Amino acid sequence: MPDIGDDEIVTWWGLVIEGYQATQDRLLAEIASRLGLAPGPFDILLRLLRSPGHRLPMTRLAKEAALSSGGFTKVADRMAEAGLIRREPSETDRRVTHAVLTDHGLDMAQRASKLTSEVLRERVFKPLGQKRSTELAEAMRTLRATNGAQE
Repeated sequence: MPDIGDDEIVTWWGLVIEGYQATQDRLLAEIASRLGLAPGPFDILLRLLRSPGHRLPMTRLAKEAALSSGGFTKVADRMAEAGLIRREPSETDRRVTHAVLTDHGLDMAQRASKLTSEVLRERVFKPLGQKRSTELAEAMRTLRATNGAQE
């Protein structure tokens, strides 16, 4: 392992965080401006879009979205009122309720996914290029696997 000073590694990590935050801020601003979606509903829509049947148990979705159960319930209530999701009881476990995309929610999720890819192509892929973008994604996958939540 290369010898790197304490100040240098702390500065390096700060640059990683600042680069991510600046990019995420741009992405979320575009999503809010063009689709009217706040960060919580945006994240939930994308998670449901990529899930089998466009559905996930509410408790799992809250955990993945890093929201408290109370915070998630408020977001889910607003999304249901806006016609983006509906709640469905599990057919196999009466303790479980699923969040499911409605047709309107599916349309909005697809639009959000398309816009996300456009912004990321402009803000990540274009400045870094394919090789560095791929390396960045692989590095983040490694960090997630190494440092992810322990069950």
